[in-house]
Amino acid sequence: MKIMRFLDSHGKIRYGQPVDKRTATLIEGDLFTAPTLTQHTAVVAKRLAPVDPPNVFAIGLNYRKHAEESNMPLPSAPVIFIKATTTVTAVNMPIILPTSAPDEVDYECELAIVIAKEAKSVSEDQAIDYVLGYTCANDVSARDCQIKHDVQWARAKSFDTFCPLGPVIVTPDEIDGDNCPIRTILNGQVLQDSNTNDLIFNCRQLVSYLSHQFTLLPGTVILSGTPSGVGFARKPPVYMKDGDEVTIEIDGIGQLTNPVVLEKAGPV
Repeated sequence: MKIMRFLDSHGKIRYGQPVDKRTATLIEGDLFTAPTLTQHTAVVAKRLAPVDPPNVFAIGLNYRKHAEESNMPLPSAPVIFIKATTTVTAVNMPIILPTSAPDEVDYECELAIVIAKEAKSVSEDQAIDYVLGYTCANDVSARDCQIKHDVQWARAKSFDTFCPLGPVIVTPDEIDGDNCPIRTILNGQVLQDSNTNDLIFNCRQLVSYLSHQFTLLPGTVILSGTPSGVGFARKPPVYMKDGDEVTIEIDGIGQLTNPVVLEKAGPV
């Protein structure tokens, strides 16, 4: 099943399966326990991020070739960081370059795992039973904050709009999260082109490992890491600029496209 979250013509938040760009077949019931596809349709007035997560956990250095381009050794366990939930935004919504750090904002295509039910200390064999599905993510990162200024990742990864998600969640019966072609396209140019089969820690391992560290609540999003080709590792570096358009594309899920705009200065 493909699941989208949207505002209908009355401004009500709905879940549905897309029919076309303007219509969806409604999904009723609890999305995380018993979603039911109905025979009723609704107008899609505005697409939203496909989930409103209680937490966003993310994994660093989880593709072999990305670790190599970063001149880092392969990690012995998942490298975990957290993005603020205020980073989450939807397809077609702008990624905002913050006035405090606008110059080295990087793209990162990622497969996002969405948790269906509360998970605590689950085994790798059980892990997929706790997964609602997968979606596209862009783990936007202010590299100057991450590498030069703060020397840690919290601010660099957590500016508003730094976690676009979408366009839909695809359930595990329709897609293999460990074998998905994935790419980033910036202004029409493919800059990342890989496959999730290059993950160091696969989806089952990530869900299980994280569930042994934290309680994973329904709707939790796990960003599984980014492949090689990121902007800061290029020579010369390539960063997103005002007026750019960036697309994260995962075969079987679709395209997550966002314009890039410079934050407008607020009142002094």
